Amino acid sequence: MNEQRTVVASVIVSTFFVGFGGGVVFPILPNLGAVLGISPFLVGLILSANRFTRILANAPAGSLVDRVGTRTPFVVGLFVEGVATLGYVVALEAPLPEAWFLLARVLWGIGSALVFATAYTIAADVSDGGDRGTNMGVVRGGITLGFPAGLVMGGVVSDAYSVLTAFVVAAAFALLASLFAYFTIPETHVEGERTAVKPWEVDTALPTLTVGLVNFGLFFAYLGALFATLVLFVDEKGISVWGYGPQGMSGLLMAVTVLAAAVFTLGGGKLSDDLGGRVPTLLGFLVVSFAGFVLLALAGSLETLVAACALIGTGQGGTSGPLIALLADLTPDERTGRAMATNNVFGDLGGGLGPMVSLPVVESIGFAPVYAACALIPLIAGLLLVAGVYSQTGRLNPQTASLSTDS
Repeated sequence: MNEQRTVVASVIVSTFFVGFGGGVVFPILPNLGAVLGISPFLVGLILSANRFTRILANAPAGSLVDRVGTRTPFVVGLFVEGVATLGYVVALEAPLPEAWFLLARVLWGIGSALVFATAYTIAADVSDGGDRGTNMGVVRGGITLGFPAGLVMGGVVSDAYSVLTAFVVAAAFALLASLFAYFTIPETHVEGERTAVKPWEVDTALPTLTVGLVNFGLFFAYLGALFATLVLFVDEKGISVWGYGPQGMSGLLMAVTVLAAAVFTLGGGKLSDDLGGRVPTLLGFLVVSFAGFVLLALAGSLETLVAACALIGTGQGGTSGPLIALLADLTPDERTGRAMATNNVFGDLGGGLGPMVSLPVVESIGFAPVYAACALIPLIAGLLLVAGVYSQTGRLNPQTASLSTDS
């Protein structure tokens, strides 16, 4: 048990510190773009390049994990993210800064695909039905919280010192994370002979497709309907406090959402462990997400908007740990890497398509219909989840102890 906790803690520390590099660029690059001669379109492409890269890299990463194990891809992924963060430093002095920033973000996408696939697989490998939800929740929390910590670091350090200093500090933490993982993370997944890699393999089992589609819908609504349109919604409603304009207000509201998500990311998985089944916890948080989007569709005041953002964040965070734990419960050990990576593909697709769909639709029909439609997504996801779990297990609420025994 102590060894298990040490491994999980090492994964959390490593993913948290490497996550600085993912967030540090966001508060800096938009303002830096004009100085370096980078067009707004290229700035947007640079910021999104890691996600588009990860969509392609997730499946090969999961296949690699199931064939060579978790330790080497995890350490290498962290190191690649550290090198990618150093690329920001090079970009500041290079003749073609946009090319260096873009390359750095592509490298970050490759590294993060390896880290995500391995982090969840390690947590699944060292857990059983009684603590898998908790471990998945805290690992997800470590991955999630590193990004906003990087946002803060990028803004504060660049203001207090310089942009170069902010990038160097983030790169140092990322490289330190890979060194820390090298000395603390054991092999948890593959024993014996290592086989050849077939990078095109994905996991198409019913549990993976079920969980993946739920993940797709939640990220589509969360990043597409909320994060992508919030600044426009605040501007239209004229909601303000403490003299903040739409950008400042949307930033504060996003912080409320992320904080609520972070708290319940840690709590949702543990709750599903305590209940002995994932489905009730997942359905409960999906209903909370539904309520948040309904409230968002009706929001006309700051108080209502804060409550809506808090509920949506709670629902999003509360489903994270139990959802990944359920996938691990229902997946044989030899396919865990591919299952986790395939689920990541669905999440990245949802997060990438959401803004592309929601922004033009909002412009055409307005905010309330879009938010009301997004309120239906958690309900549809809940029905899909129950149907998929029942089809796989023959039970509406299979107990985690029996699932662990079966797999």
